[in-house]
Amino acid sequence: MSEYIEHSPSGTSVGRVEKRFLTVAEADRPLTVESGRALGPVVLAYETYGQLSERADNAVLVLHALTGDSHAAGYYEPGDSKPGWWDLMIGPGKPIDTDRYYVICSNVVGGCMGSTGPSSTDPATGKPYGLTFPVITVGDMVQAQKRLVEHLGVSKLLSVVGGSMGGMQALEWSVRYPDMVRTAVPLATTTKHSALAIAFNEVARQAIMADPNWNGGNYYDGVPPAHGLAVGRMIGHITYLSDEAMRQKFDRRLQDRCENSFVLEEPDFQVESYLRYQGQKFVDRFDANSFLYITKAADYFNLEASHGCGSAVAAFAKAQCRYLVASFSSDWLYPTYQSRAMVQAMKKNGLDVSFVELEAKWGHDAFLLPNARLSGMIARFLDRALVDAAKEDARAL
Repeated sequence: MSEYIEHSPSGTSVGRVEKRFLTVAEADRPLTVESGRALGPVVLAYETYGQLSERADNAVLVLHALTGDSHAAGYYEPGDSKPGWWDLMIGPGKPIDTDRYYVICSNVVGGCMGSTGPSSTDPATGKPYGLTFPVITVGDMVQAQKRLVEHLGVSKLLSVVGGSMGGMQALEWSVRYPDMVRTAVPLATTTKHSALAIAFNEVARQAIMADPNWNGGNYYDGVPPAHGLAVGRMIGHITYLSDEAMRQKFDRRLQDRCENSFVLEEPDFQVESYLRYQGQKFVDRFDANSFLYITKAADYFNLEASHGCGSAVAAFAKAQCRYLVASFSSDWLYPTYQSRAMVQAMKKNGLDVSFVELEAKWGHDAFLLPNARLSGMIARFLDRALVDAAKEDARAL
């Protein structure tokens, strides 16, 4: 292969897909998490798209954000109204081209979409773990993913790709298992949460724990803390948007009326109605305890402290891969200065890094939305990675 391939701006769907499950840790071979606890059994829910090459050199690990899951592309049934969460990026002819790449995506440990988490049954008690589930970190998520990747016959990933908390996992992969990662694409992410990001997560957690139905995390036999979880999601959702996005989508427009209701319990404004809808929709699909655990894992993430004794330069000294780093101009949750800082640390280690700040008005969530420039950059970056992998394989013969 000697030339980059031109990709269709849209491509086609991977079609019908299947969620699978793998036990990556047993009671006698547990996952020892960073908090010191041993966890087993541990099951990961995952999906794959495309075919692994004979040399197993075309695997791309896609890593989901805070409340995502393993369903990154395609659909489960022909009548599904919504495809996987990154369907616009993954599929035949798309930037992560499943005609060329073997794509893997798993739900993180601690999640509630098929992977072992606080809502899973504790084999010691026969009841859901609840708060007896060990506190987990982004490093623990990556450690579990490594076992899945190896089980699938992959010893070296062509790329690890993810946005937001998925980007944290991509960074963690690149320094924790440098021999296994050829390239990394961290999008709209950071090497550590700012005080502002931690503050928003803490308010969201407090909303859940203040719900009387939370019951110290032991709500699985009763009524779940739906109101607290909905409020927590509403708080988080605000951070994913931008002032301009809010203004364009809602401004101060009223919802289904021409004047104020003067009723405190009613949503007068469209933005109020929208946030209530997003909160309720989230309650229907997500576990409150998983939200507590995963937001805490994101807050604990500090690449510099865990791999560099407080130095980003020292942390990235462990990396060996090429990077494509992208930030978004309207992202105030993980602003561009944080991406620039990580890029500077990468370059001080002589690493091959491409960086771009993309103009986008939609805030932090922009990495999930159509962006022709981002799509083209990822497509070309992976093209080059596959060319380089083929050359490396040829030299090894």
